[in-house]
Formats: sequence, structure tokens, C-alpha cells
Amino acid sequence: MAAPALAPVTRQVSSRTAAAPDPSGQERRQPLAAAVAELPVLDASGRRVPFGELFRERRAVVVFVRHFLCYTCKEYVDDLAKIPKNFLQEANVALIVIGQSSYHHIEPFCKLTGYCHEIYVDPEREIYKRLGMKRGEEITSSGQSPHVKSNILSGSIWSLWRAVTGPLFDFQGDPVQQGGTLILGPGHYIHFIHRDRNRLDHKPINSVLQLVGVQHVDFTNRPPVIHV
Repeated sequence: MAAPALAPVTRQVSSRTAAAPDPSGQERRQPLAAAVAELPVLDASGRRVPFGELFRERRAVVVFVRHFLCYTCKEYVDDLAKIPKNFLQEANVALIVIGQSSYHHIEPFCKLTGYCHEIYVDPEREIYKRLGMKRGEEITSSGQSPHVKSNILSGSIWSLWRAVTGPLFDFQGDPVQQGGTLILGPGHYIHFIHRDRNRLDHKPINSVLQLVGVQHVDFTNRPPVIHV
């Protein structure tokens, strides 16, 4: 028996995490509202692209980050940068990061993190708002993100240093905006959504890659063990 259709995602969404493909093989998905798909994101040159075009004809993992000066986001994207392109190509999956700064900050952020996959910005945060991304820090017992290496003191000092030594003294986005992770497409469908409750509430990368059939990535930087 087919699962009932889910309502389109609008500005107010009650659940924080929605289910990905059903283990039975029956995929449960919810449509992305057309008004959200039509909203623009900007690439590194300032070119406007409708959000829905990013995944209209392909499956995509889309990661919304807090802001480009956030040390936890920087370290999370450090690990996203370690995902080999051929892993994504073999699974026919795109990896996309979306920030909320000016597009001028994209290129320096990519140089800092080594990130070479797709990246855009939503400077007005309209897509963040429509997808129900949280603003403010929610205190939870979710624990430390496996992708964050710095403690709050050293990380905050590093973020402030980057702000004052950058060409523009700004936070490269709203500092209280939280991000999240989605699996979208092909077409305007959401298969999975996780909304971060605070700066450490990242969805572990390998758990998301597993949902889209991308092979496990070793983020420890340890040399591989060869069994003979």
C-alpha cells in the first residue's frame, strides 16, 4: 500500500529530521514547494541560479552552513572537501554547499577549506527561512560533531581573527543562523532533511553518504591498512 503524500515544505515545518528512502525499497518523499525551488542562489561570479535547477535532473546532497567565518562550519566543510569526486560520480550524486554570505566570500572560503565541489550562497537567507532552518542556539545533549576538531575557545578566537584580518570586517552571514543537510532530487523532491539545532549538531557525513549510495570516506587522515 502506497504511503500517503506529504504536504509541500513551507516556512513553518514541525519536524527537524525527515526520513530518507524506506528500507523496504518504497521511497518516501515530499515535494519541495515551487516557490522555494524558484528562489535564486548565487555562484562565485554572482550569477543567479534557481535553487531547484541544482537538483532538477540529479540526486544531490545539499549542506546549508551557518556562515563562512564559523569555525565549526569551516571544519565540517574541511571534511566535505575530502570526499573524492569519483565516489560521487560513481553514485551519480552531486554535493552542494550553500552559505548565506555575499558571493565574494565563496572563493576565499574554498581556498581555505580545499573544497572543490559545488558551492552557492543565499545572501537574503530566504531558502533557509522557507526550509525552516533554525535561528539561535538550542542547548541539546547531541554531543560533539565528529567533524569539529577545535574547542569553542580556540575556534572562536580563530573565527574572530579571520574576521578582523579579512578585506571586509563582517561575519560573512548572520551569526545566529543555523544550517542543515538535505537530500534532494531528481526533480523537486525532498528525500531527507536534517535541521541543525546548534553549531555542533551536524549530521555525520558518512551517514548521509550511505543514504545516497556513496561509499564510506575515511576522515581520520590515517594511511590505509593493507591486508595481506
